[in-house]
Amino acid sequence: MSTINLKLKAIACIAYLGFFPAVQAQTKPQRTIIIMMDGFGESYYRNSEMPNLNKIEKKGIYKVVPSLMPAVTNVNNVAIATGTTPATNGITGNVYYNVSKGVEEYIESPSLVMAPTIFQRAKEQGVKSALFSSKKKTIDVLGTYADITLCPECDNAKTAKWLTDLGTPPDVYSKDISYWIFKAAIKTIKEEPEVGLIYIHSTDYPMHMWAPEEKDSKDFLNHIDQLIGELIKAAPDACILMTADHGMNHKTLGVDLTQVCKRKNTPVKISISPEKDRYMKHHKGLGGSAYVYLNTPSDAAAVKKTLLETEGVEAVLTREEAAKKYELMPSRIGDFMVIGNKSTVFGDLAGKETETLDQHYRSHGSPYEANVPVFIYNALKAPKASYFDFNYKIAAWLYK
Repeated sequence: MSTINLKLKAIACIAYLGFFPAVQAQTKPQRTIIIMMDGFGESYYRNSEMPNLNKIEKKGIYKVVPSLMPAVTNVNNVAIATGTTPATNGITGNVYYNVSKGVEEYIESPSLVMAPTIFQRAKEQGVKSALFSSKKKTIDVLGTYADITLCPECDNAKTAKWLTDLGTPPDVYSKDISYWIFKAAIKTIKEEPEVGLIYIHSTDYPMHMWAPEEKDSKDFLNHIDQLIGELIKAAPDACILMTADHGMNHKTLGVDLTQVCKRKNTPVKISISPEKDRYMKHHKGLGGSAYVYLNTPSDAAAVKKTLLETEGVEAVLTREEAAKKYELMPSRIGDFMVIGNKSTVFGDLAGKETETLDQHYRSHGSPYEANVPVFIYNALKAPKASYFDFNYKIAAWLYK
């Protein structure tokens, strides 16, 4: 072989070896920031000054779509993080009735999630991830495969890594906790470029406390918008996906369905509010839907009649009807699913049948809170806008 041919082959080999890492770099998944804004119904967005989010809306994909029922955090957060409905992932509330034990239990164990999370999918593709949440239950349920996890109640929240820059975590019942979580995400984005997936879950405490038109609500969301601007500045090439789990409405009537059925001589085993969690100051454990468990199947007709005659009840679905309509796992819901009207919530009222709620009381859980905005910004490989017909699909296409 001539000297010239050998030189040409050597040059070609060097060029190939130099190009190959560049090709690999180009195929690395785009850095992605997912923002799950708890309680962020469209009315909150439209009533607040949010210029950074306005830009995202105009430059990307923006839609208002259904969220999943019951319209509570665990149901939608797990659905968003798995890209599946409750029929597949098994999460049908913030609590569920453990039939084998005969007790109501909080959903706080990852063992209850029956579908792979986005953190697991990312890990399988070699992508490091971080989960930042204002609520410990989110870390407990979804954090198994995340490389970094943080919440105000987590053991690591007061370590030097976070205290130095962020300070002591604010009280969980405050709007400041969401700022703290966002700042933790921004810190990670700046300091740890190898983290390719960042999931941020804020608190809906401000939405429970204030209506969209109130000053405190507007101030909160304007501050969040500033932090979104900082996120974009810190990671200008990142894909940003943002949605909510539910909206929020003022409620005037609380109803304890267990007590109502007892008085009407149609007793039930238990009635539970899927909204109930450990953050009772948010909602008193009351929500716009309920699961009712019968003592015996033969009670069904009488109990259904009592429920339908109860003030505030808009619909009563059988287990089969509810599972089909709302894509719920049948084994994790009641014999009946009760749906409230726009102003009614259900739950334990400590022996009372009904309660007139405070003029400032706000909650969710019904179909009236099951519509939320979605924002898809700078997503290089995102599906077309028509794909995003539910909130849970916002990240379902990633790492597949």
